[in-house]
Amino acid sequence: MELKAIAHMRSDFPEKFGIPRQSGLVEELESRIVFEKEYAIAEAFRGLEEYSHIWIIWGFSRNEGKEWSPTVRPPRLGGNTRKGVFATRSPFRPNNLGLSCVKLENIEFTENEGTVLYVSGADLMDGTPIYDIKPYLTLADCHPEAVCGFAAKTADYSLRVEFPDKLQGILEEKQQKALIGVLAQDPRPSYQQDPERIYIMSFSGYEVSFRVDKDILTVCDMIKG
Repeated sequence: MELKAIAHMRSDFPEKFGIPRQSGLVEELESRIVFEKEYAIAEAFRGLEEYSHIWIIWGFSRNEGKEWSPTVRPPRLGGNTRKGVFATRSPFRPNNLGLSCVKLENIEFTENEGTVLYVSGADLMDGTPIYDIKPYLTLADCHPEAVCGFAAKTADYSLRVEFPDKLQGILEEKQQKALIGVLAQDPRPSYQQDPERIYIMSFSGYEVSFRVDKDILTVCDMIKG
């Protein structure tokens, strides 16, 4: 079976580092799904505006050509504990497919970009190929009683983010909230705990440097990339 990209994601993440580990964790993150011309037909989206959330089926484009692994080391477990790949959402899979649920904010039909879906809460890198979208259905997709394995143990993990006054106003208010939300999820690999180490993350055209001491993340600087 041949998969064709029907659209591409436009987000604030030009690199993998810093992207939320799951969709929906940072609701303030805004992204756009821009469709290829042959699929940007208005009739194809008729009725989609009636839904609040959609599923995105997409590709781990940076993993193309890499071999899959039967076991992986989930970052949230410290990077040393191995789990079966099918018990995780690791990108190192037999097929490089990802699945994300996002909130559909708006649908716009434009002259320059064709059909554009505005979404929030996505966990995709800029330029990620999208192979399909489907509406999210609470009657079929929502299972409040579901058991979430080892993922449930770290579901409430977050850092307190200190954002210096000198950096206030560089980003628009909503973008700044999104950045703080991303940082609160702790972008570092779990096995890195050096409080003196400076990390650099690309976000919305800026190089954001930060360090983490225990449960406090301090933003050091933001430099236009």
